[in-house]
Amino acid sequence: MNQQKVAIVTGGAIRVGRAIALELARQGYAIALHYNHSAESAEQTASELKALGVPVTVIQANLANPDSCTGVVAQAAELGELSVLINSAAIFPENDTINDDLSHWDQVMNLNLHAPLLLSQAFAASKPQQAHIINILDARINHPAGDHIVYRLSKAGLWHLTESLAREFAPNIQVNGLALGAILPPPGADSDHFARMAEQIPLKRTGNPQAIAEAVAFIVNQSFITGTVIPVDGGEFL
Repeated sequence: MNQQKVAIVTGGAIRVGRAIALELARQGYAIALHYNHSAESAEQTASELKALGVPVTVIQANLANPDSCTGVVAQAAELGELSVLINSAAIFPENDTINDDLSHWDQVMNLNLHAPLLLSQAFAASKPQQAHIINILDARINHPAGDHIVYRLSKAGLWHLTESLAREFAPNIQVNGLALGAILPPPGADSDHFARMAEQIPLKRTGNPQAIAEAVAFIVNQSFITGTVIPVDGGEFL
């Protein structure tokens, strides 16, 4: 009898991670739903996932602590065959400059770059067959600017890691990325600010988390795509 296929979604309780978890559940995956602080939202999302008829386990972990990453993968493996890893959990600090102290750099790098690497290593160590790792990136990274420098460096590193792991983990694991544009308002921004962003986008509209979820669903159904980062930005960064 075939084992239940399992998708790990980090940061899966809210925002983009939540939409991805729900879409993968619709595709029939059992969901290992990771969260850190959003306990109430995690339970609500888990209820919605269970209503779709799939097994769910909720995993609390601070992924900025390197020791927690292998535990997340081990707990997820109790659901069945590890098939998909979505590295969605991230931090986007409101204040983020080159002059920040080392503890700030460590916090951002540990969650945005080190955790995806450690999770991917643990995922690959389970020796899955025809599995997928999808890293959530940022479309602005290839257009340097002076804002959010530590965040940008962390996501630039994850972009390069995506391509490197695609070679390292082939042929059994396909590793790809999604580079997000204007999908949700940034923390602290009002809805008017987000609406005005549409003026800078060729499609003249902003995106939404479901667009990312649908892109994930596309990738996990492909057998011949790896090492690719797909922009989901409405053409903003062409």
